This record gives sequence, structure tokens and C-alpha cells, in this order.
Amino acid sequence: MKNILQMVLLLSLLLFNCKGESTKKGQVDKALDNIPTSLSLPMELNNGEKWVANLETHTGVKQMDSLVKAFHIDSTKNYKRLGENFSKQSSDIIKQCSMEGKPHEQLHVVLIPMLDAISTLKETNTEDQAAKALDRMELLINTYFAHFTTE
Repeated sequence: MKNILQMVLLLSLLLFNCKGESTKKGQVDKALDNIPTSLSLPMELNNGEKWVANLETHTGVKQMDSLVKAFHIDSTKNYKRLGENFSKQSSDIIKQCSMEGKPHEQLHVVLIPMLDAISTLKETNTEDQAAKALDRMELLINTYFAHFTTE
């Protein structure tokens, strides 16, 4: 029951923000920390074509991809810091989202599991779980780029 309430809170926050409204500072980060771990939904293309994302969202996911690449070069392997950096980036994506309709719904299919992986990176104390969350994050970033464009 708690997971259902958390999901409703997150979806409300995402829907509210993606239409250009703002929230009080800290609400997005708090919602990100409470994502249930069982969400997995299929992505679909727009009649065989990629969905068009707003520039801010696309840029944000590109920056997440850059964070992954930099992490693999960094020898410290600080997963919690990586999770914090992803969290800041995902908060910016949510705040700046202006997408609507089916493209917006498809963005949520990939974004919500990203938030789950970010939460795991920020909260886990085991390197194995953190590494699995990072692998999932990389897969989700690649899934985003396979299904979205800005053109």
C-alpha cells in the first residue's frame, strides 16, 4: 500500500511539473527517494519513429550519459555522489519538462525506472547493488536515446 501511495505521489508530481508548474524546493528530491522498485513498462515508438522530446529533457539525458562516462574513468567509484548528480539532473529534467500527450507518457516509461535506479545509487551501501543500479541506468539512458529525439 505504501508503494502505491508513493507512486501516486510521484506521478502527480511528474504530471504537475511537466506541464510547466513549479514545486517547492526539496519536494522533487524527496519524491525521488521514495520510488517503488517494481515498475517496469514497455516502450513503444511513434509509428516506427522516435518521439520528439523537448530540448531541456534531451539535454538532461545527454548530461546523465556524460556522468556515466566520467564515472567509468574516475577511479574513486563513488556511487553515492553519482546518484546525487543523477538526482540533480533528473530534478532539472522534471522541472523543465514541457512535453504533453503520448510523448510525455512514453518519457515517464523510461524516467520512472531511472528515478528508481538513482534512488538505489544514493541509498545503497553495497557496491554490488550500486553497480547493478548503474548498469540499469545505462540501459535506461540507451533506451531513451533509442526512442527519443529533438528533431
